[in-house]
Amino acid sequence: MKRLATFALCATLLTGGAALAQAPIVRQAPPPPPDQTQAPASPDQQQAQPAYPQQYPQQSQPQYPQGQYPQSGAPQSQYPPQQGQYPPQAQYPQQGQPQYPQQAPEQGPPPAPLPPQRLDQIVQRIALYPDPLLAQILTAATFYDQIPEAAGWAQQHSYLTGDALSGAIAADNLPWDPSVLALLPFPSVLDMMARDPQWTGTLGNAVLVQRNDVMDAVQRQRRAAQSYGYLAPNAYDNVVDNGGYVEIQPVNPAYLYVPVYNPGVVFFAPRPGFFVGGAVVFGPRVFLSPGFATFGWFGAGFGWGGHAILIDHRPWGRTYWNRGVYVHPYAHPFVHGGARFEGHAFDHGGYHGHDYHR
Repeated sequence: MKRLATFALCATLLTGGAALAQAPIVRQAPPPPPDQTQAPASPDQQQAQPAYPQQYPQQSQPQYPQGQYPQSGAPQSQYPPQQGQYPPQAQYPQQGQPQYPQQAPEQGPPPAPLPPQRLDQIVQRIALYPDPLLAQILTAATFYDQIPEAAGWAQQHSYLTGDALSGAIAADNLPWDPSVLALLPFPSVLDMMARDPQWTGTLGNAVLVQRNDVMDAVQRQRRAAQSYGYLAPNAYDNVVDNGGYVEIQPVNPAYLYVPVYNPGVVFFAPRPGFFVGGAVVFGPRVFLSPGFATFGWFGAGFGWGGHAILIDHRPWGRTYWNRGVYVHPYAHPFVHGGARFEGHAFDHGGYHGHDYHR
């Protein structure tokens, strides 16, 4: 019996195996290509073939987020300012000569004298300057038509000092009056005068027509500033009372400092608790080398009691009536040798073309 059962089981297995061996293998056809017009695939289908969004816009039509970047042709000012961004180039001072307004010399009869209150206002911005610088400013203001061009030259050559600057002045054969040439070491002063031609012309005419009144106005303003504590001796200038007249003399005549102050403050009583010591500050030191003796620097000042402006130790006598012919008697007058000539290259490193260097 056991043999019979084993035989039957083997026969069954052989019959089934033959049937499996003879069955054909059915191969599944590949899926057809996807139809481009079909609806988007389901999330399961997208996982097999992900469709990423386009990451870069077309070059011809930038797809910037709305409101973050200006459209093409929008003004530059619409860009948000960035930290540390340099200002536009137009905000920097130009390297060439500044464009100052021009003013023609006064013609016709002299202008009417100004009242004391008006003269006080005019002289306030320079009343606390040291006497030598103030004397040169008053005389140069009478040549107010020369100030704009001189201011431009001074700005262009502000990198020169001392003998290099006096050498450049001589080499360029500048055509202006010596009183104007004397201010070339002070670009900030000439710039102030050139930017306000009305003030400069009014001051110059007042000096020509009513010099005594101008000097009296200076003394009134100095006494006011001194009484309120704003004008006092310091490391740069000595402030002395000479026979009732307040003089401001540099500690060293070869080194001058331009005071900087607010006329609306220093000539009026300070409010309680106001620190008057910081109301007047001083600009950089200006060195007057021996070459500037030609312009009367080491004899410039005032004879306050006699209402005299002294240039090169000599009273300056130009008035409105002799202004066309007056020549000041300098000890060593500056001689113009022909047409003006720029004899050196403009450079920030020194004075080229001659043996003058910083």
